[in-house]
Amino acid sequence: LRTHQWCFILFNLLLFHVLLFGADLLEEYFLHSLPLSYTDAKTLEIRERARKLDMDPLKTNLSYSVSSGATCSDQEVFLLILVCSSPENRTRRNVIRQTWGNVTDSRGYTVLTLFAVGKAASETTQLEINEEAHKHRDIIEGSFIDSPETQTQKMLMSVEWTVTSCPQARFILKAGEDVFVGVPSLVGYLLSLTQLEDIYLGRVIHQGAPDRDPESPGFVPTHRYPEELFPDFCDGSAFVMSRDVARKVYVAAQEVPLSVPPDTFVGICAKRAGVTPIHSSRFSGGKHISYNRCCYKFIFTSSNMKEDELFKGWKETSRGEDCSL
Repeated sequence: LRTHQWCFILFNLLLFHVLLFGADLLEEYFLHSLPLSYTDAKTLEIRERARKLDMDPLKTNLSYSVSSGATCSDQEVFLLILVCSSPENRTRRNVIRQTWGNVTDSRGYTVLTLFAVGKAASETTQLEINEEAHKHRDIIEGSFIDSPETQTQKMLMSVEWTVTSCPQARFILKAGEDVFVGVPSLVGYLLSLTQLEDIYLGRVIHQGAPDRDPESPGFVPTHRYPEELFPDFCDGSAFVMSRDVARKVYVAAQEVPLSVPPDTFVGICAKRAGVTPIHSSRFSGGKHISYNRCCYKFIFTSSNMKEDELFKGWKETSRGEDCSL
């Protein structure tokens, strides 16, 4: 190749990496939400109640099944991953257990992955869930029937379990069961944070509108949520909360209707508690990112992953090989 051709190739390589890594920084800068004010009396009340939350009375009136068998380490859990799963998807849970969910330690810090489910509509499936929970001891089971209409209830249950049964978890990642999680890169990022409270991190959705179609599964009636737009919230495929945010969301949730989608539910609670969502494009949101080993060592999550893709992504990114420019 001639000199000008080499220069052209080198320029395109540099441009690709500037777009790949620079876009993340630009997107975070331009899409970062403005900090909320704590001068509102209701916000201050929620934050104070969350700080003084008494666990003992809460444990007597839980919305999840005590017989779920899920346990939290007595020592501090740096990252607690809660995967919202459907009772029927046992195969997917096993794939996660064999791939990124198998990580229990990253950089010397404890990582714990659990699954949140509701009760199965089928008695046969429910018996399988009971067997699975007894075998793996990693399932938090709700007392409600798992359905599209109870996903927000499942979200609240996950927050409630975290606050009451795993209060030592420093960060909580909520993830969908179709998501690939780059645990090492996420842990590395969380360790670099200087701000340890009010962390509500994910792909931020701005000016999301309620679904007013009565025929839609995500229908939100006006009398339940009269506002034209939702407050900024993190896309529900995957987002991170610090433990103080989990407590604040739990307290604020007592006055937020369960009829809104689960991700917007958390966003509404966060706003009421004076917590601003933090945007990072290293969360893919609801999109699937085409596989590339170095890209997957950099991102935090990718959605809509097939089972064979999970195995491939985990196998290749968990190797110790570094990525060159």
